[in-house]
Amino acid sequence: MPRPDRRISMLLDILDQAFDSHGWHGTTLRGAVKGLTPREALWRPGPKRHNIWELVLHTAYWKYAVARRLAGAPRGAFPRRPSNWPRIPEKPDAAAWEADVALLGLQHVLLRETVRRLPPAKLDARSPTGTWTSAEQIHGVAAHDLYHTGQIQLIKALKS
Repeated sequence: MPRPDRRISMLLDILDQAFDSHGWHGTTLRGAVKGLTPREALWRPGPKRHNIWELVLHTAYWKYAVARRLAGAPRGAFPRRPSNWPRIPEKPDAAAWEADVALLGLQHVLLRETVRRLPPAKLDARSPTGTWTSAEQIHGVAAHDLYHTGQIQLIKALKS
């Protein structure tokens, strides 16, 4: 059985360190939302500012978007609308919050699987817009997780 490509393995580690594994930087995205109540996730630090629930859906969407781009899949399969900043459910209760946190976890698993199956030669391929390579998009989605993890941690601190 061939050994996994070192770059793919490293990108998977980077994704996991940002999302749910032990990382030297501190809290992961999953760790930042663990144990939050719907009320805490809905709290807004100010008018027209995002809340934690919106950030969870936004990060889930971008995991989906990068996986879709890497796989060359068509748009339209993300279960929430609109894209990029999906709406919070009409009934934002504990079941809906748990479902959206689970959606985030599922999108991470699907992204990981897409990256794991990616032929190493595709890491240097550019996106359809020609801006970013596949490797840069994978690294970028991990950075995106960390960026929004910082926002979530700040929102939690502002609320307390």
